[in-house]
Amino acid sequence: MTLSQYEPTLFLNPRFLPMAGATKSVIDPATLETVGAIAAATDAEIATVLDAATAAQSQWKRLDAKSRARALHAVANAIEAADFTRCAELMVREMGKPYPEAIGEIANCAPVFRYYAEMARDEAGKIAGTTQAGSFQYARYEPYGVSVHIMPYNFPILLMCWTVAASLAAGNACIIKPAEATTLSTLDYMQVFRSLPAGLVSCLPGGSDTAQTLIRSERTHAVAFTGSVAAGRAVAIACAERMKPCVIEAGGSDPMIVSKHAPLEVAAAGAVTAAFHLSGQVCTSAERFFVVDEIHERFVELFAAQTRRLRIGNGLEKSEIGPLVSEAARAKVMRLVDEAIAQGAIAVTGGRIPPAHKIGWFYEPTILTGVTPDMAICREECFGPVAAICRVRDFDEAIRLANDTPFGLGASIFTTDLAEAHEAAERLEAGMVWVNNPLIDNDALPFGGWKASGLGRELGRQGLDAFRRSKMVIIDHKPVVQDWWYPYPDEWFRAAGGRRHV
Repeated sequence: MTLSQYEPTLFLNPRFLPMAGATKSVIDPATLETVGAIAAATDAEIATVLDAATAAQSQWKRLDAKSRARALHAVANAIEAADFTRCAELMVREMGKPYPEAIGEIANCAPVFRYYAEMARDEAGKIAGTTQAGSFQYARYEPYGVSVHIMPYNFPILLMCWTVAASLAAGNACIIKPAEATTLSTLDYMQVFRSLPAGLVSCLPGGSDTAQTLIRSERTHAVAFTGSVAAGRAVAIACAERMKPCVIEAGGSDPMIVSKHAPLEVAAAGAVTAAFHLSGQVCTSAERFFVVDEIHERFVELFAAQTRRLRIGNGLEKSEIGPLVSEAARAKVMRLVDEAIAQGAIAVTGGRIPPAHKIGWFYEPTILTGVTPDMAICREECFGPVAAICRVRDFDEAIRLANDTPFGLGASIFTTDLAEAHEAAERLEAGMVWVNNPLIDNDALPFGGWKASGLGRELGRQGLDAFRRSKMVIIDHKPVVQDWWYPYPDEWFRAAGGRRHV
């Protein structure tokens, strides 16, 4: 089967089923060729998936922890054994990601399934010190039921696995609503779940209407979302109206501080990846740079030299900078850059559509200097290959300006001064702080943002708790009449002045 022959399907474990709705073409952002077609799930298709998920979850939640862990390890085994060449090629052709990044993302999800398989076995509850003799008092954890996973296009497989692994480990069934831009690759990846019980995992293509239908359903019980701040707010509101727990990862405009104590060659190389990885379409991309005055010129020189080495092109060729995901995405980047230049910023590199790539949604990796914090490029999430550099007097001014934003996802600093490193970790208002090594994550540590950048956490113990609820249990194994039960002894009332208070 060639890529152009893909027809709209949904996944209801273990089968792919044809969809009945109107089709929509998937366009390659590098060539503007048609890759395939997708459709939005109909109400009947959503109902079918909800029926299956509900039935599967009623059995899955009853499994003992060891059996559930074994099933998740089987998913990890399937990931490690699979050939993801087709899936990676689909991702490249759907959203423009360079092939090495696509194959790396989709092949390296096994560890999170193994982590949560064992975490759920180990972290099953807590025995508390008793508040009265003869009583066994503890907390236990139980699944919510059916979880909904609304995925972004930039890391459609990895971020899906983060929350799906945790939710399955907690005992839930999972319904995945993929990003429209990466539906085909997400569907292709679903094969790794075929060892799980029928109906336990499903993938329902569609847009925001499909997501809202799933959120509003009384048969879904928790939501995980990654995407824009505006969409994240809409999801959070819809969940709040139904008292439905949610994890919201809503992006940001991450700062990077380059201290006078920075190892400049290392900082420049790290800045290239932090700013331009996936053409800047990473939630934790460094967008706002605060560079201390005395090393500003040298850092910009090194940063620009490293940036000019990057190759622009189709993700199936040798390139680091692929196209942006859509024409609208590029138009936003161009607007922010053009406005900044009109207000006095200087494009040291880029600032234009590459002359050799007039077809597709390409944009050159751009370094802007002379940027001021009041410019729109410092106030909005750019989500493109742009590094906006503000010159600052010192470390304290850099911290103040880094925090002067409604966002708070991640923040980076390059420094060899231990005091600055610890100060930054303490004072930066963000959910993650990286010192000398941006964009790193860890399955065992919580990932998420402060302020407008999100609610709740993925990964770590908190990522598991997001998909389960606690229950306090009190067991008196030798029942006795307690002295505080009704009716109260008469002496209790005499101590209160002989008056009964009703």
